[in-house]
Formats: sequence, C-alpha cells, structure tokens
Amino acid sequence: MSDCSIRLATPNDAGIINDIQNHYVLTSTATFYTEALTLEERLAWLRNRSPAHPVTVAQAEGASLAGARSRFSEDGARTGIRPSFRFTFITSGTGAGSAAPSWPISSHARGLQYHALVGECCSESTSVIALLEALGFDRVARFREVGRKFDRWLDVVFLERLL
Repeated sequence: MSDCSIRLATPNDAGIINDIQNHYVLTSTATFYTEALTLEERLAWLRNRSPAHPVTVAQAEGASLAGARSRFSEDGARTGIRPSFRFTFITSGTGAGSAAPSWPISSHARGLQYHALVGECCSESTSVIALLEALGFDRVARFREVGRKFDRWLDVVFLERLL
C-alpha cells in the first residue's frame, strides 16, 4: 500500500479494529485470543489505553489497519507498569501488511523515551517475523509450545529492537 496516513485511534475506529482483530482470533494463530471481543469490550479496551501505549490506525487506499503499543510487564497488583520496565514496550499490528514499514514505530517510541521495542508472535506468523526483521528487529527467543489454539501447541517468537 502506498500513501499511508497514520493517526491515533478514536472510539469511531473501534468497529473496524474489532472486525479486523476478530477475524484473526477466529481464523488464525496470528493472535492467541480464542474468543472474539464484543464491540463494547473493544471500546473499553480502546478507552483504557494510556498515551504511552496508544492504538494507531493506518489508512491507505481505503483500507484501515490497526497497531497497538502495550506495556512490557504489567504489575497485576497495581495499575501501571513495573518501573524497571518503563522504557520497553511491545508493539503489534493487526492487518498491517505492507503498510507497516511506514508506521512511525521507532520515532513514536523515541518521543516517549523508550529504549527497547519487543515484538512477539506465533512462530507460524512468518510474514510478521519477516516484517519485524525488515524493521530492524532481531530474534532473541523462542518459547516452545507455550500457547494452545485450534487443538495444537504453538511456539512464540520474541524479537527485539534497541533504539
């Protein structure tokens, strides 16, 4: 896709984000979610994002794509992230395809004073792994059979990019 515009997601984007995400939930191992989210659940997810962990939407040639930044390590007992991990975030994209290289992942992260970006995906998501590697990520770990979906054990690959 050419001529891609990127912006922060708004509640008006919740429907298309949910449609895209739920497609992958129900048909692939691109996400380890096993049940589709309702629109209300997606709106709550979108509203609860902090400015440091936003959802972005890319639009190109009439197609909408979604990407999210997540906390690297969340403290279940408190809100927010563990202070030692505040300079690291996990990046993901749903339906990103060939527009993803134009997403301002590193410039956004640098602006928030992040030091490391982490990508995680199923080992079967070879196109996502190739895309992250094209964006300068290096494979750093593979966890064998840590996820289960569609009655199969699945491996997870972690990639990292230091800024």
